[in-house]
Amino acid sequence: MAPTSIGPVREILTSRGARSWYVGSAFSGIWLVGVGFSMAQYTTSAGFLALGIAFLVIYAVGFAIAPPLQWALPMRHRLYVIAGLFALSFVLWPWLGLGVHGIWTYVGVVIGMSVLSWEVTWLLILGLGVLAGVFGYLQLGWTTDILVSPAIIVSISMMMAAFARVLASMNQLRATQRELERMAAEQERGRVARDIHDILGHSLTVITVKAELAGRLLYADPERARVEIAEVESLARGALVDVRSTVSGFRGVSISGVLAAARSALESAGIRSELPSGTDAVPPDQRELAGWVVREGVTNVIRHSHATLCRVRLGDRFIEVADDGIGPSENASDSTGMAGLRERASAAGLTLTVGRSDLGGFTLRVSA
Repeated sequence: MAPTSIGPVREILTSRGARSWYVGSAFSGIWLVGVGFSMAQYTTSAGFLALGIAFLVIYAVGFAIAPPLQWALPMRHRLYVIAGLFALSFVLWPWLGLGVHGIWTYVGVVIGMSVLSWEVTWLLILGLGVLAGVFGYLQLGWTTDILVSPAIIVSISMMMAAFARVLASMNQLRATQRELERMAAEQERGRVARDIHDILGHSLTVITVKAELAGRLLYADPERARVEIAEVESLARGALVDVRSTVSGFRGVSISGVLAAARSALESAGIRSELPSGTDAVPPDQRELAGWVVREGVTNVIRHSHATLCRVRLGDRFIEVADDGIGPSENASDSTGMAGLRERASAAGLTLTVGRSDLGGFTLRVSA
């Protein structure tokens, strides 16, 4: 959209790209000094000459700011800027007459810098060149000199059109690179958030269960209470290591380790467990995912199920955690942990489902 306030216009005209353009336009504007000398040769009134020089400076400023303004406009509106600079050249008619076509090279450059479609660019530049030839013929009659101005206009304008497209491609590549970096950062933040939730959710649940058990055993069985407290300390240290690994990007989950931790956690919570004796049934490329599934499933069993039995099954095409508790709640599949697990399963080409188990409680299943 076109700028609608002074602020955006100022930002456009002072941007880094605009400042770079101003340097080049200043060098190209040196040729207008020669136009000014030509005006002085054929103007006897100092006041009239001063007015002409003022209009020439305005034309030079219009040429300088035209491309930066165009870059902020939709394609269809860029033609207005071109038409405006072309019309502005006729302000110098009283001093240049038909020779005004000699400064249309600047209009051609603005056409080239507009990055319009090649068809429109060719049409405008060739049309401008032909019109310059007609003005030259009306001014000088038929002579080869009238071909000089059209040749300069067309050649320089097409060169700038090619140059502008190279710049546009580079800017697009930079923008794409920035977008990819942003997406990578978003994915990394999502990974860290998901892993920390899964790690701390499981560890804090087990720590809570063991701390409650230790509190109950403090006077009845002090020795067992000390063992539970030692395990709480070990779990807390392990969770800290896991969090640090996650932030560093080197987090991995072992299904064997998760099953061992699950057995201990379920025992501390007073829940009987049926766990597989081995993990050979799980393909190697799915064992980390299986670890996350079992960790999330067992954590939910301990937290929410009020179950007396938790069963874990592993196969070459499925991972399942089921219990005999109160069954699934209405928002069982909408939790943060389930959302993260669903993303992991989807990335592996598998599907996560939740529902009521054959044991009468809740089941969490990831399968092909």
